[in-house]
Formats: sequence, C-alpha cells, structure tokens
Amino acid sequence: MRGPHEVGRVIARPFEGAPGQFTRTANRHDYAVAPPSGMLLDKLADRSIPVYAVGKIADVFLNRGITLSVKTKDNADGIAKTAEAMKQQRNGLIFVNLVDFDQQYGHRNDVEGYAAALEAVDRWLPSLELASFDMLILTADHGCDPTTSSTDHSREYTPLLVAGPGVERNVDLGTRETLSDIGQTVAENFGVRIGEGTSFLRDIQKG
Repeated sequence: MRGPHEVGRVIARPFEGAPGQFTRTANRHDYAVAPPSGMLLDKLADRSIPVYAVGKIADVFLNRGITLSVKTKDNADGIAKTAEAMKQQRNGLIFVNLVDFDQQYGHRNDVEGYAAALEAVDRWLPSLELASFDMLILTADHGCDPTTSSTDHSREYTPLLVAGPGVERNVDLGTRETLSDIGQTVAENFGVRIGEGTSFLRDIQKG
C-alpha cells in the first residue's frame, strides 16, 4: 500500500564548509521506495545469480537481489571499481551507475565537463576484457542535456549500445517501446522472465 505523499526517491547530498562556501561531498545516499516484487533483481536472486552493484544501484533497489555492492565517489572511481568487479565476478550481472553525467554535468549545464566525461569513458571502454560469453550494455534511464536552458532531465530518449564477442555488429535495435526491453533482455540471458518488456537478445546474438 502506497501512502498519499509517498515519493519515488529522496536524494541526500551532504555538504561541508561555511555559509556561502559549501562544497558537496561524495557521501550521497538515495532513500528509495521499495521496488515492486518480481523485478529483475528478485528473479536473478531466485536463481542464485550473483549481482555486483557499482555506484548508487544498491540504494535505488534497497539492496534487493544484490550480492555485493560498492559506492563510488565519481566516474573515475566507478570505472576503477567496475574493472575490479570484472576481476572478482566472472559470471552473473555487474550493474553500474556512472553518476557524474547526471549529477555533476547535466544538471549543472556544464557542457565541457560533460564532453570530457564522455571522452574519458570512450578511452576506457577498449580496455575492458570481455570474455566470450560477456555482453556489455550501455544506456541511461533518462537524458540530462547540459546544452539546454533547463537544469532538469531534458531528454526522453537515450542511446542504447550493446557489444561483446558474441554480439552481432551493426544491428539496428530501433526505438524501443520501453526501458523494460533491456531488463527483459538481461532476464532472458539468465533464463528468467520479468513482467514487462520485449527481449532483443536473439536479435543481437551471433549465429
């Protein structure tokens, strides 16, 4: 039962310093409403499939279905901890959030910072050592365009890129009906199914 004033998430961002000179710290914490039962992480937990969460993922999903989680200070820290997660966990799901695009640059209309962050991730991606069975999915849950006059979430559509040794190249996935298509694809990959979305797993698999 939802309360009449319940909100999806409250984000606590601690500051330090004196009035007029406050600095936001990296000690962010998200207070979220419990996700609906039967979500992807619940389904993976039912199958004992490990989930390694990097960034704010554990906060958003209230640690449900998560085997191991680490917090991050910024994108660079998230990149480093993702690389470490790939060494520690060779199967299951590694679920990563790189928060700087949204928190540091998108909401602050910092075009140069946003571009530099994109370039940093672009330089990092070729270093990922993907096993033959690995699949990398890059996307976002919303856009936060730093070039608009607003500091709000300003883009409904976001890129969706999928790569890996077993993934066909140059497959046009089109404009998806829902973000749940990604969840359903991950679910099918691990032999489970969630309530919403259409999997595109078979569209991208080689052979």
